[in-house]
Amino acid sequence: MLTVKNLNKAFNGRQILDNVTLTVNDCEVLCIVGPSGAGKTTLLRCITGLETADSGEFKLNGQSFDPQTEGERIFGVVFQDFNLFPNLSVNENITLAPRLVQKLSVAAANQKAARLEQELGLVQVKDQYPWQLSGGQKQRVAIARALAMKPQILCYDEPTSALDPNLRDEVAKLILKLKQGGTTQLIITHDMEFAQKVADQLLQVEAIADGQD
Repeated sequence: MLTVKNLNKAFNGRQILDNVTLTVNDCEVLCIVGPSGAGKTTLLRCITGLETADSGEFKLNGQSFDPQTEGERIFGVVFQDFNLFPNLSVNENITLAPRLVQKLSVAAANQKAARLEQELGLVQVKDQYPWQLSGGQKQRVAIARALAMKPQILCYDEPTSALDPNLRDEVAKLILKLKQGGTTQLIITHDMEFAQKVADQLLQVEAIADGQD
């Protein structure tokens, strides 16, 4: 279980996050919803250690942690624009971090990738490159790449924003499938309809005057 208490963040004197508190229970989905300018992405970046919070308390299963030094170990992040390496195939995108960071052998990394490709319906495109993929396929590759590092919590920044509306249900089904498999998930979204389909908990945030998302 992840708990965040009294998280604050300001940029250039503008308060973006004001004493934000939240809990993400194991094997559940928390959706953080709100309009542009409410600081949703900043919140996600502070929790995962991509930004430094001004203040706040972070605990995982009751133990305090520092997102700046331990965030990469705890969280996997699926970015809004996917951030896939364009010069690498699907399989290479998934296996790169396990080989470089976890020091897995090529065979072990490929074995792990094969399981994820099977689970996420990527077997047929595993040798293709990002430019050859649909938006939904890129989304699944980004999820597989994050899961390959075995994060304790999988985070998404606006997972439906780069997709056609008819693909939202596909993403929702995938998130629910991962939840059934025991994956704890934290989702940033402006899409309330989507959030209501997948969330066990909803946290609504509002924009602070002069704040930026």
